[in-house]
Amino acid sequence: MQKNTISRAVSKKIYYHYNEATQIFERVYLTLKQRIAIFARQLGVGCLIGVLLFLVVYYVIDFPREKQLKMQNDELRTQYEILSSRMNRSLDVLSDIQQRDDNFYRVMMETDKVPSAIRYSGLANEARYNELRKLSDADLIIGVTKKIDRIERMLYSQIKSFNELTGLASSRKDRLDHIPAIQPISQKDMKQMASGYGYRRDPVYGISKFHEGLDFAANTGTPVYATGNGTVTVAKWNSGYGNCIDISHGFNYVSRYAHLSKMNVKPGQTVKRGDKIGEVGNTGKSTGPHLHYEVRFKDVPQNPINYYFYDITPDQYIKLIQQAENAGHVMD
Repeated sequence: MQKNTISRAVSKKIYYHYNEATQIFERVYLTLKQRIAIFARQLGVGCLIGVLLFLVVYYVIDFPREKQLKMQNDELRTQYEILSSRMNRSLDVLSDIQQRDDNFYRVMMETDKVPSAIRYSGLANEARYNELRKLSDADLIIGVTKKIDRIERMLYSQIKSFNELTGLASSRKDRLDHIPAIQPISQKDMKQMASGYGYRRDPVYGISKFHEGLDFAANTGTPVYATGNGTVTVAKWNSGYGNCIDISHGFNYVSRYAHLSKMNVKPGQTVKRGDKIGEVGNTGKSTGPHLHYEVRFKDVPQNPINYYFYDITPDQYIKLIQQAENAGHVMD
């Protein structure tokens, strides 16, 4: 006969103990502590199984509605990222306009730059984004919202600046007529922006060299126009520039047109903005037909891209900025 304590479970979980002395099974009555322990063990096992089932359902099994929501979330995230990228490009353009405003318009009008504290007023207040931090993908949403706020603020400041400059311009028309303010080659005649302003690799000597103007690729014989009213000071062969024309516009401004095939003006001649002064060529240190164009203020080279505000549309100006930034092939 087995000497160990045994138990038999019936439908109501009744336990029995075998008594060797009487050789019969006697019913065992559990204490309250034992009952609680059994209940707790069963409850723990049940909870564990429940948690495992929940995790499997939540992370492994996708119901049709959940799949649809995830797809929608992925689409929204993608749209936010595309929007963020587009706003980056808009911010770049606004920054270029701001640079043009500060370093050309306001210099030309002899007035102070717009302080950064005014241009970006209120953008440092992070508290406005607290509610957005509660959302999913909070970093992405906050990033896009900040860019929208920055664009709105920059546009507002720029409009106010242009309104101020408009008032100044009306009282200084003669000065504006003399400032180089158009492209030296018609938009329809220009093949491409061959090289922008700044450091570039010299095509002849192979060294890094500061390019003091813009190179416009065009066919030989393409008309070249004076970009502002002024007086011709140079119209001759000028070493590496080839056939070269310099125009003094007064107010410390000079424009230069180089590598010409033909010169239609003489030193001392007065010209007006839009007058034909020569034709595109390939003279001097040049690797192909093009016009090298410079703008100088107090004999310091300026970026000519900042001086086109009369004859091109905003879209053309944006495209021209992009071409000037990406143009790395110097032709002289």
